[in-house]
Parts: sequence; structure tokens; C-alpha cells
Amino acid sequence: MMVVVVVWMLSQQQLGPGGFSTCGLHCISSLADLKVSLARTVREELRRRVVVENNNHSELPTIYVITPTYPRPEQIPELTRLAQTLMNVPNIYWLVTDDTDTPNQDLIDYLTFTNIPHTYLITPMPPEYSGHKVKPKGVANRNAGMEWLRQHASKGVVYFADDDNTYDIRLFQEMRYTEKVSMWPVGLVSKEGLSTPVVSEGKFQGWFDGWIGGRTFPVDMAGFAVSVQYLLGVPNAAMPYKPGHEEDGFLRSLHISPNDIEFKAEQCTKLYVWHTQTKKSRHQPNIIFKKKYDNTNIRVLQELLRFQPEKST
Repeated sequence: MMVVVVVWMLSQQQLGPGGFSTCGLHCISSLADLKVSLARTVREELRRRVVVENNNHSELPTIYVITPTYPRPEQIPELTRLAQTLMNVPNIYWLVTDDTDTPNQDLIDYLTFTNIPHTYLITPMPPEYSGHKVKPKGVANRNAGMEWLRQHASKGVVYFADDDNTYDIRLFQEMRYTEKVSMWPVGLVSKEGLSTPVVSEGKFQGWFDGWIGGRTFPVDMAGFAVSVQYLLGVPNAAMPYKPGHEEDGFLRSLHISPNDIEFKAEQCTKLYVWHTQTKKSRHQPNIIFKKKYDNTNIRVLQELLRFQPEKST
């Protein structure tokens, strides 16, 4: 409540004894935006304090994390790293959507081991797109995750967390009370190394990204979250099968404008997520496939690593 009082005092200083003359319309607008932002922050803080005081995480809004993935040697290691983060986030539900035609039992076993509430979905890319030179990766996975939400969720927040990014647990605190759409910066992405809304004095100024590409919302997939209630209110919202325009197409399908966006991470001044990418395994194992290792632990480990013998040409 002290924050609100401080804002009121600042507004009185700007108004001056003669009304609004010492401030001007721009300053008045900035103060109004600041009041809205701070009021939202106060509401979130009060909610957090109630949860902490009652030590009841079940009262927290659920964060539904949709993670597209696909079979490869790095799949389990990537998801292991992400799981170690999610294990430290209360009241979370993990939707792991696998671009495959057959269940991956090793992945299923690992997800069970994590004890994170989850659903494993098999979501192969439609065949009409799989032959494209530039494929719309992860679109079928994310759309399937959103369809699951429409059938099983009524409130909370949805976030698309790719399996190769790096996440600070504070990011999930930031997004948990999203009222419509929230955004924040993403590091180590695009040729500029950063993707973020440009914010000044609490007001949206534009976009910073290495590739604008005519997009209305030139943001990274890791840089926003959406209220489940709001998503359910837009039944046709979906991600398009258009490489490079997945985020923009989805956000436009939500019928939002920059005025609807809640800027998190201290007005987009903090980095809590990075677009890291694991180097592809360059191992070309040959000895491991020798028959002398059949019926030994080596064969088990080879299968866990998803190593395949080279195809003869």
C-alpha cells in the first residue's frame, strides 16, 4: 500500500497548485500507466504473501508448461535439465509433447521419476509439412498442448518452454499472475543476442529483436505467457504452420494489442530466460555396435543414448 501512496504523492507534485500545467498530457499519461502497473504489482505481492503465510501452494495459480520435443540423443539430457528447474517450481503441470509416431518409454519412465505432474502426448508433425526444407518445428506439439488445455483446464497460465532453453525459477514467479498476456526479455537469441519489448517509464515503445520481418509481435517463444482463462475465451487461437511467424501468428490470433501486455521482469530490465542450444552430438560410434557387446550393459546404454549404426551407402 505504501507504493500506491508514493505514486499519489508524485502525481500531486507533478500537478502543481495550478492543475496539470506543470506536467502536461504526456506526464499524466505516464503516471496513469505507472499507477496501473504498480497496482498490478501490489495485487500480485499480496497474493504471494497470503500463500507464503498459509504455506499452501495449492492456492497458487497453476502454470501449464508446454514443452515440444523430438527423439534425438540429446532429448533426455535436455529434458533432464529443464526438469531440474521445474522440480523447484510449485503448482506446475508439465505437458511434454513428443514429435514421434511411437511412445518413447525411456522418456515416459523419466517423466514418472521426476514426480512432476505431467501428461505425455504423442504429437507428430503433419506429413504435409515434414518434407519441407524449412519445417514449422514444434507447431503441432504446441497446438496439441493447447487443445489439451481446452479440455482439461479452466484457469491458470500457459507457457511454451522449449527443451533446450535455460530458465531461472524467478521467471515462473513473474508469469504466475498473468491476467491476459505477459512478456519479458529473452537473452542469447537472434543475431542481436536479445529479444524484448522496448519499455520506457512503464510505457511500451516498440520491439527489439534481431529479425522484425514484418511481424506485429516480433518476440521469441520463451518471452511470453498467456492466461488460460483468456486463451479459452478465444477458441480459434492457434499457432500457424509458418516458420518464423509462429509466435506472431499465435499472438495475433489472440486479438491483443501492445496495450494488453503486462511487462514483467521489472519492466523488462531483468533476464530470466536464455535461448541456449546444446551442441549436436558429433559422435559416430562404430565399436559400440559390435556383436561382442550384445547381452551386456553396453547394448542397454547404446539404446538409452539412441545411437544408431551408420547407414551403408
